[in-house]
Amino acid sequence: MMFSCTGGQPLEKKAQHVVFIGMDGWGAYSMPKADMPNVKKLMEEGAYTLSKRTVLPSSSAVNWASMFMGAGPELHGFTTWGSQKPDLPSKELSHYGLFPSIWGLVRDAYPEMEIGYIYEWDGMKYLAEMQAMSWEENPSDSEKTAKAAVKYIKEKKPGYVGIIFAEPDYTGHGAGHDTPEYYAQLKKLDNYIGEIIQAVEDAGMTDETIFVVTSDHGGINKGHGGITMEEMETPFIVSGKGIKKNHEIKQSMMQFDVAATLASIFNVKQPAVWIGRPMDEIFE
Repeated sequence: MMFSCTGGQPLEKKAQHVVFIGMDGWGAYSMPKADMPNVKKLMEEGAYTLSKRTVLPSSSAVNWASMFMGAGPELHGFTTWGSQKPDLPSKELSHYGLFPSIWGLVRDAYPEMEIGYIYEWDGMKYLAEMQAMSWEENPSDSEKTAKAAVKYIKEKKPGYVGIIFAEPDYTGHGAGHDTPEYYAQLKKLDNYIGEIIQAVEDAGMTDETIFVVTSDHGGINKGHGGITMEEMETPFIVSGKGIKKNHEIKQSMMQFDVAATLASIFNVKQPAVWIGRPMDEIFE
């Protein structure tokens, strides 16, 4: 039984395990044509939207930061694709020395929880409270990222793990978005997600797990950062214990609402400086 770090009252999480899977550069526009049976099964068995909107610019660091930090760049201060520190002074800092994010909130609420962070793009380490992690790993490609995640889940049975693939963004920049190469990469990623889902099953965690699958931005031609809907709309899928099945989310969803929704899953109070709103309609 875990207890609140403030009031001493037991916290009732929606599930004992949360597996967060991020795919950099995965645009919602791709879903009708994408061969992604594992992801589409999570949609059928859970709740989803294909119109979660990025903050501007529609690029990586600013959007991963917003996703984790429950606020936009005006507040957390990360404003460019590769920000390694706030470009503007953060409106507030937590005791970790960073704008408060879901990682630090969960660590403070659940001091004994196993929390893992496995990320392919090196820039991810600047966007979360690394001191909050029980384990972190930075593999060199998507296959190794998936293998690391499978090994970690089976060995540690984490309460919270973030697994962030750098693809299909690299393929989008190389071959282009909405190309055969892009869809081939999505199929590979779906296979990796299938391996992660199987690892959860093998670890005996399935009945107490919520999966979250999402992205920071989409793209158009060979880039992103602009204001087209191909760049700005991304999927958000949540599936597992206590989640409605085959439910299309009706609330308008922004990038910073991801953190608020995770906070609701973990039953932790979000900071007043956050502007995100939880998508509470996802729960049964």
